[in-house]
Amino acid sequence: MMTSAKPMQQSQPAGNADPRWSAIATRRRLDRVSSPDAALRVAIVKSSLGCILVARSAKGVCAILLGDRPALLECDLRQRFADVRLLGSDADTESLAAQVARVIENPRLSLDLPLDVRGTAFQQRVWRALRAIPAGSTASYAEVAQRIGAPRSVRAVAQACAANPLAVLIPCHRVVRHDGALSGYRWGIERKRALLALESGQ
Repeated sequence: MMTSAKPMQQSQPAGNADPRWSAIATRRRLDRVSSPDAALRVAIVKSSLGCILVARSAKGVCAILLGDRPALLECDLRQRFADVRLLGSDADTESLAAQVARVIENPRLSLDLPLDVRGTAFQQRVWRALRAIPAGSTASYAEVAQRIGAPRSVRAVAQACAANPLAVLIPCHRVVRHDGALSGYRWGIERKRALLALESGQ
C-alpha cells in the first residue's frame, strides 16, 4: 500500500452547502453497480494531486478516483461497484494508471484508453458533452445542459457531473458556475483548482 501525498480537501466545504451534494447522498444506491460475477483489476499510483486509483474490467477502465489515502479510495470503489471482486493489480492496470498520472501532470498529452463507462442514458449524454470540452476551457452547467438539448436540466447535469466515475478522463472539473466561479467537486475543490491551473499552463 502506498503512502499518501500531501492532503487536499476532499469533501464539500463546510458552511457553503450545495444542494447537489444532498441529492447525491440520497441517490447513492442508484449509482452502485451490482454484478456478482464481475471482477476488477485495481492499481493505485501517486501524483501531484495525491493518490489515483484506476480500476478496469475486462471491457476497459471503469473508474478513476482521486484521494489522499488508498484505503479510502478502495472504499469509494466498493460503494460504486457493489459485490464486485477486486483482484488486485497487474502489469496492464499499472500501465494504465501510470498513463493517467502522466496526463494529469501534462494535460496536453493525448490519452486513448479502452473505457467501460457505466451510467444512466442521461449521465452518458452529459459525460459525452464533458469529454468534448477541450483542455484549457470551461463550460457552465447551463451551457452543458444546452449542448445536450436539455436546457431545463441544469440541476440534473450537475448531479451527473458529481456521479462521474472517471476523474480527468471525463473532465467534470471543467464545469463551473455561470459566473465562472468554481463549484463543488467530488474529489475536492482544491484538486479542481489545481487541474484547471495545470490545463491553463499556470
